[in-house]
Amino acid sequence: MLGLMQTQGLMISSILTHAARHHGAAEIVSRTHENTTHRYTWRDAEARSRRLVRVLQKLGVGAGDRVGTLAWNGYRHLEVYYAAPGMGAICHTINPRLHPDDIAYIINHAEDKVLFVDASFAPLVAGIASRISTKTIVMLTAPADMPELALAPGMTLACYDTLMDAADDDYVWPNFDENTASALCYTSGTTGRPKGVLYSHRSTWLHMYAVCLPDVLDIRATSRILPVVPMFHVNAWGIPYAAALAGAGLVLPGRHLDGASMATLLNAEKVTFTAGVPTVWLGLLQYLRTSGEKLHSVQRIMTGGSAAPPLLIEAFRDEYGVAVEHGWGMTELSPVGTYNAPKSAQLGLSKDEAGQHMLKQGRILPGIDMKIVDGEGNELPWDGKAFGDLMVKGPWIASAYYGDEPGSALDKDGWFATGDVATIDPDGFMEITDRSKDVIKSGGEWISSITLENIAVSHPDVAEAAVIAALHPKWDERPLLLVVPAPGKTVDPASVLALYEGKIAKWWLPDEVVVVPELPHTATGKLLKTALRTQYKNYYLKA
Repeated sequence: MLGLMQTQGLMISSILTHAARHHGAAEIVSRTHENTTHRYTWRDAEARSRRLVRVLQKLGVGAGDRVGTLAWNGYRHLEVYYAAPGMGAICHTINPRLHPDDIAYIINHAEDKVLFVDASFAPLVAGIASRISTKTIVMLTAPADMPELALAPGMTLACYDTLMDAADDDYVWPNFDENTASALCYTSGTTGRPKGVLYSHRSTWLHMYAVCLPDVLDIRATSRILPVVPMFHVNAWGIPYAAALAGAGLVLPGRHLDGASMATLLNAEKVTFTAGVPTVWLGLLQYLRTSGEKLHSVQRIMTGGSAAPPLLIEAFRDEYGVAVEHGWGMTELSPVGTYNAPKSAQLGLSKDEAGQHMLKQGRILPGIDMKIVDGEGNELPWDGKAFGDLMVKGPWIASAYYGDEPGSALDKDGWFATGDVATIDPDGFMEITDRSKDVIKSGGEWISSITLENIAVSHPDVAEAAVIAALHPKWDERPLLLVVPAPGKTVDPASVLALYEGKIAKWWLPDEVVVVPELPHTATGKLLKTALRTQYKNYYLKA
């Protein structure tokens, strides 16, 4: 017997119509590439998104077509986020930090019908124009700010504001199957070509409900949220949807994400919650310390993408009264999978214990599940000590990559292998100890590179650290520590190694410390350890 509830589908357009109808006056603030501040409301955004559908229709976009974007966080990009899926098309956000060859590959693999581009990326588009199949390029700007752009023969260049001015907003949002594809994001993997993850209206809604919960992002109508995480990176962690659902104020920072720009914007717009990767917060922390500036309204910072060093959590807590909270996810998870919000057992922790606990990536979001397994696939205990391959399953987790057979990314029981190695404690808090490919296997035992890195960056003279597995004639692999000095500092390797005393097993201690001027990073700001392994894998063999 079926229930007798209404069967209206979960449409992304209904998120926006809810915001317009019930939180119409809530503000959306954007810093534009024209270096101005643009302000309007959720009511305005909904009307303009309907207008944009008319533009897309005139450009030949129909149901199922991919609408590409190369853009920073701004109001025009937000309108594409809602208009494309709202009409049954697919919003395809593209990471402009990837190599141009990968960007061209992604555009062609997705077969983008139209490409919406911020003016700052005009040189990038000019460089790949002859290699992409997309024929229409729309610059997200006003007529007076249109850049000079030489395109390949047969391509058309248009101005967003001109197209919008010529369209009307009489479009009526349709209803269709909630499992219809809504958005497409490609992974920025360090090996092989990027792979597409195709989200649906239903998966987006379920993920959005979960991230709004009090024990996750705790988004409310009274919140003012600034997503530093780019809208081209896994849907800005779902924040553009979650903010609309809650009717929160949304502040979109544009392209200037340096410490000074961030501090100014956070304070001027009275932001209460912000989210981004640790490198952004380290830059903000450095600016605050050198300038003497304070954060006047920010209460919480979500950090993810890579593990946050303890000094980051402690400094914002002790010096600025701001809680830095760990989350974890990946493109294939829409992206948020866990969040570190306390249970009753954690309320009595001491300051130091609480700081240590916040290094964990957190508890699974309701609606999905996780487990850790050994090399034979056997589930491991949740004792906070055993670590194994992290597996996840649930309704906002990918079953396959774009173009592949449904279910092809899962094991026989429907679990998705994340590629992370983790522990889970008795309270269900998960902690990433490594990527599967980064773990150091020494003498048959595993060593966590992340644990070693977090200790190294607590040294006052160290700005950044990476630990890799270097081949060893006796132990198969041994940890090699590479460090970047803080500005104006000189690193003493012996003093760095001394930090590990009493914090790790003696056999975990890196055999050597190598001081380097910089470390390579991926397009999303993560350490590019494949390049480091290529350069240093034989370091101990040459000794």
